[in-house]
Formats: sequence, structure tokens, C-alpha cells
Amino acid sequence: MDVADYDVVALAPELGLEELLAREIDARRRAQCTARVQSDAVQLALDLLVREPDIAGFFRVFVKTLVEESESEAAGVWLLDADKQACELWMAYLDDRFFTKTSADWESIALPRESMADHLLRYTPGWTETIDYAGADPRLPDAVRAFNHTRDVESIVVSPLVLPTGNLGWVALSTKDASPCESIWRIALVEAMARQGTLALHQSRLAEQSRLEERRQAVLEERNRIARDIHDTLAQGFAAILMQLQAAQRSNVELPAPVARSLETAVALARTHMIEARRSVSALRPQTADAEDVSSALQRMADLARRTTDVPIDLIVDHLPAFGGGVEREIIGIAQEALTNAVRHSRARRISVHASAVRSVGFRLSVADDGRGIAKEHRSVGFGMTSMQERADRIGASLTVVTAPRAGTEVVLAWEPPSFAIPELHDAAR
Repeated sequence: MDVADYDVVALAPELGLEELLAREIDARRRAQCTARVQSDAVQLALDLLVREPDIAGFFRVFVKTLVEESESEAAGVWLLDADKQACELWMAYLDDRFFTKTSADWESIALPRESMADHLLRYTPGWTETIDYAGADPRLPDAVRAFNHTRDVESIVVSPLVLPTGNLGWVALSTKDASPCESIWRIALVEAMARQGTLALHQSRLAEQSRLEERRQAVLEERNRIARDIHDTLAQGFAAILMQLQAAQRSNVELPAPVARSLETAVALARTHMIEARRSVSALRPQTADAEDVSSALQRMADLARRTTDVPIDLIVDHLPAFGGGVEREIIGIAQEALTNAVRHSRARRISVHASAVRSVGFRLSVADDGRGIAKEHRSVGFGMTSMQERADRIGASLTVVTAPRAGTEVVLAWEPPSFAIPELHDAAR
């Protein structure tokens, strides 16, 4: 016997030696059983990692084996989101069937998912240690206890998927047999399986992060290639055109007034598109910066548009909020496309551009005309409309196009910084 056994003798002298020996033998048997369970779980995990290349397939076999080996009724895997603020059922094995988010009958599954998810988030001890619940355990939500009653569930063992850096989720196992001996063995089995499942899930996420990083690097390389092409062709081409036009302006030849105005407009167009080409290079290469802000860009666009059309263009720019993270470039791109469409296609008598702040932090842009409107069959086609929507999506803004035949068109962009968006997670889960 070890020191602990002598302590027992000292504290409980009324216990006989035979009883102490029996207790030691029982403890050793339990330890041997636990070691055997853990060894089997490791072997199973290794076999599955070879046979099942994806993490979903791994857990399908893992959960089914857990239910069968423990002679239980059902099992579920609950995963936390990246912020550890929300939890949801990821996979369940119930009535000899698998249920996942890709299952056609996923929504019809009878499990009280939301109630259990809320409990897992709120019950602090369960984040770090295995909890053995009785079917009618008062710690469980009413909906879960009612479900256990209808299914004759007597015990639920919940073990966290714990790493040194934090929790990934939980594995829950329910059974109709709650005898003390079976419960002890079942807890050891769930804990052993949870350890292996945690490692598999963690390695899968690391591998996915590595794949994402590889794809990100490939995207950056392609962006750099496109940036080089734009710089070496479009930007340099516009620069050469601009030099030739400016040389023509500096010549001593007296040009007719209309020709001089057209030449001046051509110079402005070449300069503008050279700037836009360089701006594209800057956007494709985030390490470079572009200093033009929204107000200056809108003023430049309006001035240039007035040179190419006789339609009056009204520009109103209020005090604008601060932008960041590439938002300005997308706004400028949307404004340029909307104004260009109005000038070229609307046949308007007047065009107005209005940029303003919303609640001091948001932004609203309106480009409106009183022209012929956009035909229904043309509203969802064309690169320009698609480009504006994609730009809006990239910055989390809403883009609305209001139009009617002979009643004009208004393009409205509304943006707010992400911190002012409505949170998706429940405050109670914090």
C-alpha cells in the first residue's frame, strides 16, 4: 500500500485490512480499465485518421463507435464559434441515424438543441470538466428534462473538447442505464474519446488554416501580377497619351475654340484614367497608399463629367465620417460608375450627387437623375451594375437602385462601420 492507504488506516482505524485491500484492488481495476479505454480510444482515433480524410467523416464513425461501445442511446457533438460566444449542435447520432446540417431532415430532429446549447454556454463547470447529469437533473433546462423523460433517458455525460488554449465544444452521450458501475465506466470512455476527438478537430482546423493561408498567398501573387500588368500597360499607356496631348496643347498652332475644348477634355480624361489605373494598382497592392479622399474624388468626378456633357450636375458633399480598410476606394468606384451611367445612358435633364454622414459615423451616397430610367430587362445585367453591387458587398454596405420608366434613376449607397452593426450573438451568451 502507498502513503494514501496508511492515511486511511490512521483516519479510519475501524476499517479492517481486508476491506482496505479490497478497496485498493478495486481502485487498481478501475485504473487498469481506464488505461485500457484510453488506449483503445487512441488506437481508434489513429485508425480513423487514416481511413477518414475529412473531419466530418472522422466524427461520424467516432460518435457511432462511442454509442455502440457504451451501449448508449444517442450522442451529439456541440461546437463553439471562433469567439466562444455561441454554440450549436454540429452532429448527432440518434435512433441509429446520423443527423448533420447537410441532412434533409436536420431541422426536424427532435433534440432540444437551442436549450442545450444555451446551457452549455452558461454552465461554467462544464467548460473544463466532465459533467454527469441525471435525466431529470435540475441543472438542465426544462426542455431537455422533458425530452429525457419522453425518451426514458436516465443519464447524460457531457465532456468538453478542451485544449490548453481553450474549449472547442462538447461531446454529449445519453443512456437509459444509470447504474453506478456503468456510469463510472461510461464517463471514462467519454473522456477518452473526447480527448482524441479534440486533437483530431484541432489538427483539422490547423490544416484548414494552412490551406487558407496557401490560397491567400496564391491570391496575393495573382493580384500582384495583375497590378504589374495594369501598371505596365494601362497606366503607362495613359501617361504616354497624356504627354502627347499636353505636347499638342503647348504647340504654337492656333486651334479653333471647339477643338481646343475637346483637347482640354481629352487631357482631363487621360489624366483621370491614368489616376484610376494607378489607384487600381494601389488597391491590388495594399502596401501602397492612395491619398485621395471621397470628397476630393467626388469633386474631381463632377468636374470632369461637366466637361463631357451639357447636362447640369449638382454636387453636394457634407462633412463626411472617417473611413478605413479600403472603404473609400469602393465608395469612389461606386460613385464613378453611377455618375458615368447617368451621364452616358440616362438622357437626363439634370443629375445630382449628394454625399452625407449618417449619425456622424455612417455614410450615404445618392446619385440621381431625371432621365428615362432603366428598362426592367436591363436592371440585373451589365458589368457596371454587378461591379457596384460587388463593391458594396465587400465593405458591408447596402446598394439600392430605384428606377422607373421616364421617372429617372437613383442609386443609393448606405454604409456603417462594422462596430455599429447589430451583433449576431446573444448578449446572454457573453
